[in-house]
Amino acid sequence: MKIFEGIIAYPITPFDQSEKVDISLFQSLTERLVQAGAGGIAPLGSTGVLPYLQDDEKEAVTLAALQQVNGRVPVLVGVSHLTTERTIHHARFAEKAGATAVMIIPMSYWKLTEEEIFRHYDRVASQLSIPIMAYNNPATGGIDMSPALLKRLLEIPNVTMIKESTGDIQRMHYLRKALGEEVTFYNGSNPLALAAFAAGASGWCTAAFNLIPELNNQLYAAIRKNDLAQAQALFYRQFELLQFIVAKGLPAAIQAGLKIQGIESGYLRSPLQELNPADYQRLVQLLNAVN
Repeated sequence: MKIFEGIIAYPITPFDQSEKVDISLFQSLTERLVQAGAGGIAPLGSTGVLPYLQDDEKEAVTLAALQQVNGRVPVLVGVSHLTTERTIHHARFAEKAGATAVMIIPMSYWKLTEEEIFRHYDRVASQLSIPIMAYNNPATGGIDMSPALLKRLLEIPNVTMIKESTGDIQRMHYLRKALGEEVTFYNGSNPLALAAFAAGASGWCTAAFNLIPELNNQLYAAIRKNDLAQAQALFYRQFELLQFIVAKGLPAAIQAGLKIQGIESGYLRSPLQELNPADYQRLVQLLNAVN
């Protein structure tokens, strides 16, 4: 059963001027995503600066997201950590709090072997009863999980979903070919949104929904109707913006984009910095172009 379909929206984790997590603002920004028609909410992803948060902050954000969403759409909570023990801790916390599923990317200082990665997921899964999304993003995690490893991870009973963010469309075609039409995989590479749906992705995990929810939803609706011409037109309309927010870093780009649109978005936590003036103006132009 596909728990998540369509657009899975990633909220930022906003901070106040003292670089403390602003939970009230986080809830307000999360509510915007639900109201805009997101198919799911995914707190504590890369956009939510998971690695820069303390354990108690992660738990506060998890609770805030689940309380705000209040069962209206499924919630996918990021629980990744360098150690298996802490990953289990955060995953169990999310499950107890009411998360629909958890997402795990293998984080590493030393490069992990495939066996170490498999055992990591297997141990976490053994402590949970909710589904796990295996997240492959070598740009942020530092590890590229091979298609063979991803296939092996799906042998773990509650590892039921894959989020593929390498930016390699051939990888998605392989997943569909090797695993069949029943495999549930999601696109995490914004510039590949159209191609990923064509390859059979069940959904699109994106922070762009913070800025252009209507366009994102319209693209998915065109896909559902098998209207390729409309899907292409909608995708190319947002393509440059999708490229930009990835290239400039999702937390900073989304924070700036919200600000440009007159939406309070808080501050970033060091060492992250706001967009420089030239990039900020470029983002203004891109947002004006899609509206």
